[in-house]
Amino acid sequence: MTFPLPTAFAIRQVAIQPPLVLAPMAGVTDSAFRGLIKRLGGVGLIVTEFVSVEGLTRGNLKTHKMMKFAAAERPIAIQFFGVDPGRMADAAEIAQEAGADLVDVNCGCPAKKVVGRGAGSSLLRDLPHLATILRAMRRRITIPLTIKIRTGWDDNSIVAVEAGKLAEDCGVEAIAIHGRTRMQGYSGWANWDIIAQVKRAVSIPVIGCGDVRQPADALRRFRETGVDGVMIGRGAMANPWIFRQTADALRGAAPYRPTLQDKRDVLLEYFALMLDECPTETAAMGKVKQLCAQFTKGLPGGAAFRARIFHAQTRMELTDRIADYFTRMGEREAAGELLPEPEEAALEALPDDACHPAACA
Repeated sequence: MTFPLPTAFAIRQVAIQPPLVLAPMAGVTDSAFRGLIKRLGGVGLIVTEFVSVEGLTRGNLKTHKMMKFAAAERPIAIQFFGVDPGRMADAAEIAQEAGADLVDVNCGCPAKKVVGRGAGSSLLRDLPHLATILRAMRRRITIPLTIKIRTGWDDNSIVAVEAGKLAEDCGVEAIAIHGRTRMQGYSGWANWDIIAQVKRAVSIPVIGCGDVRQPADALRRFRETGVDGVMIGRGAMANPWIFRQTADALRGAAPYRPTLQDKRDVLLEYFALMLDECPTETAAMGKVKQLCAQFTKGLPGGAAFRARIFHAQTRMELTDRIADYFTRMGEREAAGELLPEPEEAALEALPDDACHPAACA
């Protein structure tokens, strides 16, 4: 069966148009990155990097800062991870008071420091306790409650359908599914057949996630599974225009093709945003280097450029090397020396909904 391509969906009163979602990525989807993606267009919903309920409810200032968002980022879901029902409910109430459009529960992070506390994908091994958490949160807030899961803990405990039904019974109003198990980590391929099974089993919106690296990937998943939305993570780091391109394709238009100048300007804009956001220039440079590592995969001379970027020691050095690379590539393009970019660039290091150990500490 082939399903029609959607143009939007809704989580209660929250319209998601187009039906594309920026995945939460620990250490990546801070307010600056989310704002940049939103400005480039095509994203219907943004999810924050996950927030620890322990830090939030104990007054940790850094954790509170992670909840900060700009009006331009709406609609936005604030995602929490934790295991204590009372603290999860407290955190949900704090997010509602902060103006969040949605509250999301992380049941997918595979990082040892998270699952070791019984949180993240570990909750899929104790569905009765997950139900207790969801009911406690549901009672405390009036805005929609959503959940993000994996297919199960391992291949012998695929519980996505059971977890989806349970979540719906507890008042959850949408479910996002990364099509891998916890033990699978980010290896192999996402299992979209299981995502399709959950879509058939529940009446709430289902958002699929995993291995969406090109607009064509998203369109294929919409047609094959009938999901309401598609969530994109590392594909947005390698190509921040992927949402705009996919939205173009969904409405039958030719996908936007960013120019070399567009790419240069985005990196420099992101650097300026990070200089305002980060506590030190060194931290801002680290963020930009991280983005460059993904952003230039598949670009001519990208490997040499990344080496130069990672050895930059000062703000001026980093800015100059970014500008110089794209200027030289522009000159080569004008001279007809550049080969077309590959259809799909190699994507490494940062998986969809990445959980970095440092961010999970």
